[in-house]
Amino acid sequence: MSESEKHRPIRSFVLRAGRMTPAQQRGYDEGWTQFGLDYDGKRLNIDEAFGRSGRRVLEIGFGMGQSLVEMAAADSEANFIGIEVHRPGVGKLLHGMEEQGVSNIRVYCHDAVEVLEHCIASDSLDCVQIFFPDPWHKKRHHKRRLIQPAFVELLRSRLRVGGVLHLATDWENYAEQMMEVLSDAPGFENTAGAGHYAPRPESRPLTKFERRGERLGHGVWDLLFTRT
Repeated sequence: MSESEKHRPIRSFVLRAGRMTPAQQRGYDEGWTQFGLDYDGKRLNIDEAFGRSGRRVLEIGFGMGQSLVEMAAADSEANFIGIEVHRPGVGKLLHGMEEQGVSNIRVYCHDAVEVLEHCIASDSLDCVQIFFPDPWHKKRHHKRRLIQPAFVELLRSRLRVGGVLHLATDWENYAEQMMEVLSDAPGFENTAGAGHYAPRPESRPLTKFERRGERLGHGVWDLLFTRT
């Protein structure tokens, strides 16, 4: 193993190739100027970005963005920041925002760790949500999982006191690791009680994938921890 591999920084993603559909490309081209946030390594003025104050929700890895658009449409007074590295997903999100008339989302197409470290101020978020991150199901790959102590500490520092970290996974082993990491993390309290998973809040929409999993008897585990 080389020195660069030993000290490789944690990443919130694995870059996968993918072409945009015409609708995704159109959504990206037409929506980015208004709703996109260019990564510049500088602190983001969130109220200025939205032109108003409001509850601040940040989602990491929103995929194709359907559930984020649905949440933003259902909570129009909140300000949502989405982070997704895959351009087709960003294009799909922006296209969905146009279709549904949603305007309370701003989006970064960049690595979430760098965005959190450089663009998001301490104590500035009301909620951070990470739904169905890559489980890296092979044991030798577990070290690549996003939910690790150092990353959880970074998330804690960006949440205000009383803010909520909401995680969800459909991979039981990852749910167990999430529970262990968060239960050991300083400055967090499990809203469901020590060692317990939370029922899915109505605010988190069911995805098509999740509905299919439910029909097949697959489990989904939600964890909601409050910053103390």
